[in-house]
Amino acid sequence: MNILTINDVTLGEGLPKIIVPLIAATKNQLISDAKEVCQSNCDLIEWRIDFFEDVKQPKIVANVSHTLRKIIDKPLLITFRTHKEGGELELSNDAYFELYRVLINEGTADLIDLELFMPAENIKKTINLAHKKNIKVILCNHDFDSTPSKEEIISRLRQMQDKGADICKIAVMPNTRKDVLTLLDATRDMFENYAKCPLITMSMGDLGMISRIAGHTFGSVATFGSIRTASAPGQIPVTELRKLLQTLALPTEKSDI
Repeated sequence: MNILTINDVTLGEGLPKIIVPLIAATKNQLISDAKEVCQSNCDLIEWRIDFFEDVKQPKIVANVSHTLRKIIDKPLLITFRTHKEGGELELSNDAYFELYRVLINEGTADLIDLELFMPAENIKKTINLAHKKNIKVILCNHDFDSTPSKEEIISRLRQMQDKGADICKIAVMPNTRKDVLTLLDATRDMFENYAKCPLITMSMGDLGMISRIAGHTFGSVATFGSIRTASAPGQIPVTELRKLLQTLALPTEKSDI
């Protein structure tokens, strides 16, 4: 698996990286939250624009991204999570890709997040445009109802990789303890046998919380933490999460702590 360096943060090397989402609805609250998150011990910051009150006006989104850039001293990931994959707002496919087009051309981001099961040609065009602007792309998939089979999880991750993702991400909902093991084993198999780029995988909710702490042992390079309000079920506060990750670090990583 290749590592990926964004600014001074390297995914796939050392301890798993912690990503913290910003989910405020207003510009003023976003600015306040961004300042607070920058003081936390996280590695990357995600702006979940589906929570933003002006998200249907792409130029405003682009302008606010520049405002956040002046505050944030960590890599910035910008994500519109669709309603069907757990997001706050429903957008047409055309509006979704136009939002990203304007953001890439007129805004600022280090990474963007695109969903695997959006139209393939639009995904291809958006990835190409992002790469021309030196923006990395996470391709992702979220299942808030169940955990697919190990083979299906691996298939989806390989599809992301084949489509040109810089990072492949999948999040699934466990209904049994075995579901958590399915996600972790799929991560291990993908990491050991197929991965060419970094993986981010997680089993959601309280039942899957262990995957957010121990996923790195199986090949996941990052995990999501929270400051106050979580953007997905099972997220752990950053301070507590950092301690847990250090405790569970692999021997070669402990020497660097």
